[in-house]
Amino acid sequence: MGETRVDLEHLLEDLRDAYPASIEETILTEIIANSLDSGASRIAMTADPAQSTLTVVDNGSGMQRKAMRQYHDIASSTKVRGQGIGFAGVGIKLGLLVCEEVLTETRRGSTHVATRWHLASRHRAPWQWVTPPGLVGERGTAVRLKLQTPLSPLLDPGFVEGALRRHFQPLLEPPFDSFLAFQYPAGIVFEVNGRALDRHPLPAPDQAPLAIRLARRRKPSALGYLTRHATPLSEDRRGVAISTLGKVIKRGWDWLGVTPALPEQIGGLIEVPDLAASLTLNKGDFIRTGARGAAYLAYRKAIQEAVSRQLETWGDTRAGTPDASARMMRPLERDLDRVLEELSDDFPLLASLVERRSGGQKRLPINGGRTDAEAGVIAVVMAPAMAEEPSHGETEPDQPPAAPLPAEQDAAGTQPPTPSIPASASAMLPGQGRSRTPMRYGLGIQFEDRSDDSDLGRLVESTVWINQAHPAYRRALASRSVGYHISLAVALTLAPLAVEQDQEHTFITKFLSHWGQALDQPQGRRRPR
Repeated sequence: MGETRVDLEHLLEDLRDAYPASIEETILTEIIANSLDSGASRIAMTADPAQSTLTVVDNGSGMQRKAMRQYHDIASSTKVRGQGIGFAGVGIKLGLLVCEEVLTETRRGSTHVATRWHLASRHRAPWQWVTPPGLVGERGTAVRLKLQTPLSPLLDPGFVEGALRRHFQPLLEPPFDSFLAFQYPAGIVFEVNGRALDRHPLPAPDQAPLAIRLARRRKPSALGYLTRHATPLSEDRRGVAISTLGKVIKRGWDWLGVTPALPEQIGGLIEVPDLAASLTLNKGDFIRTGARGAAYLAYRKAIQEAVSRQLETWGDTRAGTPDASARMMRPLERDLDRVLEELSDDFPLLASLVERRSGGQKRLPINGGRTDAEAGVIAVVMAPAMAEEPSHGETEPDQPPAAPLPAEQDAAGTQPPTPSIPASASAMLPGQGRSRTPMRYGLGIQFEDRSDDSDLGRLVESTVWINQAHPAYRRALASRSVGYHISLAVALTLAPLAVEQDQEHTFITKFLSHWGQALDQPQGRRRPR
């Protein structure tokens, strides 16, 4: 009988390459994420170049002996996706690649144990129980990394502080304290070599607070701000950052699909706690398929609208100025909007890709697997205020019913209330009342050349990128059937988002059927509901 063996070092190297940041930043952020998930309110880091050690100590809940044993298994985790940010059970194991040994001490109740761990060969990473060195107080966990090289960035306190400010920015800015109090009721204090890090936002001459609310919720579902500066920002401050539970996941303009006229002078930060359930395992991106993918795309659309309106208020018009290729694609995108709107009744996860229209935005399935009717989600309202709010998820107890949205009813025939926007000038949406060419917030079509890719297209955020280098596209171009080719590529690309794998054929067939029927409907007409 044979035995399956694992090249452990090769596996860890592959995992390392899957993370977007350097291995040192990945190790540090994974340790911090585990501490945050354990309920810690104080996390102390000590870099000792003389001993080539970095020690991280928290006052979290600690681990029982059984959990401590499982801690040494690759990809083993007792955490539930969406309830924290350190759920993969992978990141801390990467320390074996750069450390002579990893010592872990934990204390919880009567359990007080410690282990020493190292990578002995390509196939072996032995660990053993050792006497606790006393790094932990009454409770919590401590990790001490013995680095292989005294030149490791992890031994530089400046590097450690910089990584914390980049990756956990909301936890170092007081305006987010009340918003994240449901997850971190006692707040978070970071210490580096005995000094508590200052907690302050990046100063800016112009700052516009933003809040994104779901219907029937008193507390915003996403909170943040946009800043404008007179001089260019550093590379790691440009663009809008999106974070969840205090961990910055993406930063810049590319992910948002909105680019201002002076992108190097504008920054911002949006915290969206609900997106913790949509994180990929490496916490460097968000899932694009299924209900979790639909939730991310829905929030992205809402953030696009808020940022675009604020940019317009500042006099920035690039976001609303379409180029020639965009004008050429408008008829095709209008047909796609019509098809997606009709299909979204049968495939609710497509709702996040439906273009907004007069009368309100398409209802979005943001709250997990619940339907929009169950979650009470109709539209999002952007309010330019970052005020103290009640606890996370609190509903509005005395909200009176409002007029129903036209042509919008749930399956049961009931009509949820429509969120209202105050008429006062101070409470108006940024840019409200101005006329401009609207930006697209629905599905977009773009083209690219990927000769080494066998797929007809790919979905990036809310844009389908058509592969012009594919032989089928060149054949479609020669036979003047590009429209059908694009519709097929869109159907194939959206299928994993809309349905499970075994239902993709049914979805593609239905999509193409609605695409064909679009010829029989005059422009501007919508299927009656």
